Amino acid sequence: MTFVTFTNILVTMLCIAVLVQSVRILRSFRNFSDGDLKSTVPALDIATAQARAVLSELKDTLRTDCAATARTLAEAETLREELTLMIGIGNAVAERIVETIDHQAKPAAEPIAARPRKRRAAAKPKAARTAKRPAPKPAQAEVAL
Repeated sequence: MTFVTFTNILVTMLCIAVLVQSVRILRSFRNFSDGDLKSTVPALDIATAQARAVLSELKDTLRTDCAATARTLAEAETLREELTLMIGIGNAVAERIVETIDHQAKPAAEPIAARPRKRRAAAKPKAARTAKRPAPKPAQAEVAL
């Protein structure tokens, strides 16, 4: 096989490939031209107009909703600050109550032998004892924390 014959076969194969591709392109052009392009463009214009209308409504909605959300957030922050202050006050009160309870419980926890004994006063007549009896102290309520 000579060089000339080899190049002729190669050129023939390339020409066949070009013919096949040309047929495929012609079919694609025919399908495209047969398509309903005239009705597609107006439908695309209508869809674009609807999308613009929806976007403008969405912008308005977001503008009003974002402002309302910002106000709600500001109110929530002030409430959070007030609640933090109230919690701090409550914790301080609870600590005072616990300290008071601990302070009152410590003398009762001392052993009996370590306490100094009180001397009893001479017995008074019953009428004198009941007349000067102090009013009873109100019982302290237990605080549940």
